[in-house]
Amino acid sequence: MHNLALNVRVAAKHAEASDICTFELVATHGKALPAFTAGAHIDVQVRDGLVRQYSLANNPSEANRYVIGVLREPASRGGSIAMHDTITVGDVLRISSPKNHFTLQPDARRSLLFAGGIGVTPILSMAEHLHDVGADFSMHYCSRSPSRTAFLARIKSSPLASRVQVHHDDGPNAQKLDLAAALGQVTAGTHIYVCGPGGFMDFVLGGARAAGWAQMQLHSEFFSGHAQDVSGDTPFFVKLASSGRVITIPSDRSIARALAEAGVDIPTSCEQGVCGTCLTRVVEGSPDHRDAYLTPEERDRNDQLLPCCSRSQSPLLVLDL
Repeated sequence: MHNLALNVRVAAKHAEASDICTFELVATHGKALPAFTAGAHIDVQVRDGLVRQYSLANNPSEANRYVIGVLREPASRGGSIAMHDTITVGDVLRISSPKNHFTLQPDARRSLLFAGGIGVTPILSMAEHLHDVGADFSMHYCSRSPSRTAFLARIKSSPLASRVQVHHDDGPNAQKLDLAAALGQVTAGTHIYVCGPGGFMDFVLGGARAAGWAQMQLHSEFFSGHAQDVSGDTPFFVKLASSGRVITIPSDRSIARALAEAGVDIPTSCEQGVCGTCLTRVVEGSPDHRDAYLTPEERDRNDQLLPCCSRSQSPLLVLDL
């Protein structure tokens, strides 16, 4: 379902910052792990039936380990609390090979990196790679306070230090993020990368769009989906293209859940429209997209949807299932 083909051992676990643990994962057979590119993530089987995605936070040049950072979420659905409370050094975990939906553009003349909170994990990997290849970039890292700022010592003691500006919510106004100044003039060949909580990402991406940056210059990765107003949700029907079977999707069930209850399993993971695991082709009908995965252009094509969270604007959706 998730292609959890690798066994790794937890070689180290650190309390990286308040409510944030880092885990260093190494191959159980002691060999090199599959290579990855900056911005990549892995699926981690936290326990049976519970798979979560975590971005790789280390330098892509490191072949011997994967480093992930996990924020302890108060409203966790089990993943982050299990990682913090039950996974310890020496444990063996099943993971997928690295996957990347958040890649650096190889032809970028300049890269502007924005990290909010735990969203620093893929952004830091990007910064280290860009530094190694001598690329032009800057990084802005926003967090609530120094005690909640993961990888702060690593950044300050590295060659990256002069390229990274750290901003704390509880610090003086002078050090807070000035988005207009950080973005600067809209220039061709410059790409913007953003990762963090939804509100932070909306702020940066909205500010960039308002300043005239083109959608193709904006790249983002969400860690959780936006809260949706479901009060107006109504039932609709899904037809399976392969068999012609029609299944009712109640107002209080996702497509994925209703299909699973009818014996039709779709691989899911985040169940919030973030990871793309359940991406399904739409043959007919008009989806009501509620994900944080598809680009605006992909949504406009209406030829695919994420059934873990999206619904339908038309009475019937025909899916390639």
